[in-house]
Formats: sequence, C-alpha cells, structure tokens
Amino acid sequence: MKLRVLSYNIHKGFSVGNLAFVLNQIKTCIRESGADIVCLQEVLGEHSTHEKTIEGWPVESQFEFLADSVWPHFAYGKNAVYEEGHHGNAILSRFPIVSFENLDISTNRFEKRGCLHAVVDCEAQPIHVMNIHLNLFERGRRKQFARIAERIKTGIPLNEPVILAGDFNDWRERASQSLEVDAGLKEAFMTLYGKHPKTFPSLFPVLHLDRLYLRQLTPIWGEVLGGPPWNQLSDHSAILAELTLET
Repeated sequence: MKLRVLSYNIHKGFSVGNLAFVLNQIKTCIRESGADIVCLQEVLGEHSTHEKTIEGWPVESQFEFLADSVWPHFAYGKNAVYEEGHHGNAILSRFPIVSFENLDISTNRFEKRGCLHAVVDCEAQPIHVMNIHLNLFERGRRKQFARIAERIKTGIPLNEPVILAGDFNDWRERASQSLEVDAGLKEAFMTLYGKHPKTFPSLFPVLHLDRLYLRQLTPIWGEVLGGPPWNQLSDHSAILAELTLET
C-alpha cells in the first residue's frame, strides 16, 4: 500500500502579511496534491469577528470546509482559545479515523501548543498520525520533543507505524537527532535527500521548519510545494511525500 501525506501550516487561511483571505485557493491546492492524509497547522475552528467582516468566510469550521467531500474523516485539536474563537491543528483523512486525542504540550502561558494524535485505519492497518506545531524557543521545544517521544514509547505499540508531521519551528535543526534516539523516528526528506526541506518563508524558503517523521514507513519520494500558486498563499510551503509500509 502506498500512502500520500501532506503537511501544511495554512496561516489561518490568510496570505503572507495577512493581505488576503485565501482559504478557497488553499482548498483547491491541497485537493490537487492527491494526499490521502493531510496534517494542517494554524487552522481556525471559530472566529466570530472574521465571520462577520470577511467576504467568503465559510459557514463551517475551516477544517470542515477544507475536508469537504474529499476527506470524509477529520479530527481537530483546539489549542489557542481567545475571545473571538480558537485555532489549532487538524487531520483530514480518506481513511477512517478510529480515535483521536489532543495532547496539551504547552510549556509556557504564552504559547498554547498541542499534539493531535489520531489512529487511522488504512486498509485494516492502524497508522498513528501525530500533528504538531511546536514552540518558537528552543528550550520549550526540547521539552516538547521529550513529551512526544514519551507518548510514542508508552502509548503506541512497537509494531504499529507512526507519522509525526507539522511545523517544528526547529530552525537550528535539533529535532531529528533527538526524535531518532528517543522515539525511533526518521525524517522522510533527510532519509531521501540527506537534508530537511526548506519551507519558510514561502516566497524565498531558507529555514527548515516543516517536517515529516516516520516509523515503520518508507518514503518513496518527497516534494516541497513551493512554486506558484503555493508561494502566494501561506507564509509556509507545504510538504508532500509518498510512503509505503515496511515489510
């Protein structure tokens, strides 16, 4: 079985600099990617002010609008809550989501972060999909690496595959060594090409912020979706990879 996975920080549906609301264009692009599983960060679950003031704002949540009829199964993890609404991470899937849990991995009161952990039934094979958006500061990220590794070691059977995707904010590229040693994960692009993907800022990517880590899955190919129209949407580039189950 081959599995196509996309990870994308959608910047709450707004273009670089918040100049335009581009959720419709994002929907078209992620559909055309052909992804079976989509991991999204900075997804608005609700925003009462935008609902009233922005033309074309969807009547449903952003993750339901993006899932539509293509990904009939989805999960949302509410992380940051404020007066107007909330945002967090979302997983969209062509395959049934058997269960999901949003883990609070916040390390300070200013950055509300979560790890959305879903179990996806891919043709009778359970695959654990974990979608994260980590801290801006390295000290907090180190604690988050440890919490994620502990979750994998204690909460996921050794014989079940794992996908850990998201915006790691790991501009110093410290995550891979930690996650490989502590959780047995290998980064897909590092495995394929010997380097992490450059994804930020989308107009001229120089930082390797977005990643796709795997256990018991082998990457076949990976691509940064960074050209037009992608680079006119979020401030992050999306990453897309095709995987196969290890035998």
